[in-house]
Amino acid sequence: MSNRPGSSDNAPAPKRRLGVIVVDPLPVVRAGLGLLIDDRPDMEVLAEAGSAEEGLEVIQRVRRTRVVVLVGLGLADERDAFWLIRTLRERFPSHAILGMGANADPMAISRALFVGADGFVDKNIDPVEFLQALRKAANHEMVLAVPTGVQVGHIAQGLDRRREAEVKLTEREREVLVVAAEGLTAREIAVRLGVRERTVTTHLARIYGKLGVGNRMAAIRAAARSGLVTVGAPE
Repeated sequence: MSNRPGSSDNAPAPKRRLGVIVVDPLPVVRAGLGLLIDDRPDMEVLAEAGSAEEGLEVIQRVRRTRVVVLVGLGLADERDAFWLIRTLRERFPSHAILGMGANADPMAISRALFVGADGFVDKNIDPVEFLQALRKAANHEMVLAVPTGVQVGHIAQGLDRRREAEVKLTEREREVLVVAAEGLTAREIAVRLGVRERTVTTHLARIYGKLGVGNRMAAIRAAARSGLVTVGAPE
């Protein structure tokens, strides 16, 4: 076997391309991102999925270490985008996770960051900037790629408010507040959680005090702004 300079034995091994997994509810978005990403010589789409559960399944089958997962914040149902981000952060700590959306609400972005995303990319940005954001995330950089004019400070403020509320409320208090956001009475909340009605009213009173509000609706609004609850959550 030859070891002459310039022989194939001395050629550097090609660098493996960055693997990208796209999880988004819209087929046209997945197809468009696939064309954009696969056109680059340094990256490739490894898999795609249209729901959070399907996304988790395909990600579990991927045997790569350098991976960026794009999670569309439009993923709904009980297991939504935020559930997927949190689950991936726990199970695949080495993967880079980016929330993705178009004109996403700053609170939704801050919530994605809070539950474990490494950043957020807006679908409205320039394609070159979009691809660069993927490379930065793969290199363990925090990414916040949004169109010019978007107030990034609002996203940071939302993250701070969520952290503050999360620290203030106990796990049981957060559970009571999530159920209260569905519009249930104190008695109905007690039945749902298997506790006494008086226990529920005590929790609600403590929640009001911690959040600095005077009633249930104000508490739900404050928690919704910080991303702790979703108003009108389905049963």
